[in-house]
Amino acid sequence: MTIRKILVVDDSPTERLALNDVLTRNGYNVITAENGEQAIARSETDKPDLILMDVVMPGMNGYQATRTISRKEATRDIPIIMCTSKGQDTDKIWGMRQGALAYLVKPVDPDELLARIRAMG
Repeated sequence: MTIRKILVVDDSPTERLALNDVLTRNGYNVITAENGEQAIARSETDKPDLILMDVVMPGMNGYQATRTISRKEATRDIPIIMCTSKGQDTDKIWGMRQGALAYLVKPVDPDELLARIRAMG
């Protein structure tokens, strides 16, 4: 699967802008969501090739949104990378159990992120 369109989910405008900048400079089409509810809706309507998911957000958190997206028939094939400040081993294990394929701790290293994306597609 070729990764072209990436959904960036983060409640921080600064984080969304930073990820958008790195990804667009490397040829990816970026769409965004500010919370878990928007992430679920955009994953269904926009069919991204990959989702970068924050965890700590108001309303539905990233774990809940990841679990929902990874279990819905229409969106279960979309890979999810958690990008969050929650860096404990238990956080990582929980994120992977919810359906994430990878877990990166903020601040996200752009080279590591791009390498993970390229490895997926």
